[in-house]
Amino acid sequence: MNAGYAPGFGIELVQTDGIFALDGGEWEVTNNIWLLGDDRQVLIIDAAHDAEAIAAAANGRNVVGILLTHGHNDHINAAAELQEIVDAPIMLHPNDRMLWDVVYPDRDPDVSLADGDQLTVAGCDLSVMHTPGHSPGCVCVYDDTRHVFSGDTLFCGGPGATGRSFSDFDTIIRSIRERLLTLPPETIVHTGHGESTTIGAEAPALEDWIKRGH
Repeated sequence: MNAGYAPGFGIELVQTDGIFALDGGEWEVTNNIWLLGDDRQVLIIDAAHDAEAIAAAANGRNVVGILLTHGHNDHINAAAELQEIVDAPIMLHPNDRMLWDVVYPDRDPDVSLADGDQLTVAGCDLSVMHTPGHSPGCVCVYDDTRHVFSGDTLFCGGPGATGRSFSDFDTIIRSIRERLLTLPPETIVHTGHGESTTIGAEAPALEDWIKRGH
């Protein structure tokens, strides 16, 4: 879909199935992988389960980066294999290094993401927002055409899960309140799992989430 970008630019969705594992538990999940770009250049957001399916969606385009919204295994477990196919740097916030090391103990990410980083793909400028809570190194990616790629920080219907290792409910609520809900209400939220939503659709439920969470 073109999604309001310049002509030729679009957002593409790839969904893959696999296992999320943490704290000794395992859960079957379907992940959203987002590709942003045009017919020549693309940024891949998250690398879940099936490198070949993601690479097929890139379809020979120049991949400027494999940006990981956080370090949980279901968002990174195809990153190394995908890199071998598309030859692009893997990008991760350093606060999630301990999660990365569970999957990849013998290698480093290529780029350390930081709050405020600016990325450009196919002429579109993107901003990295550090939004901890679901994990310490969670990031979201925002562009000025009012789309945000939220990973597992904000879903259609509420915040990402907390209560497991390295997560914190008060922190994710602060990230959502101060970083995401300050975006224009028409901003489309492209999530790491499930359906997309908008900032305006989610904002009225903030106090209910807080009550449930406590």
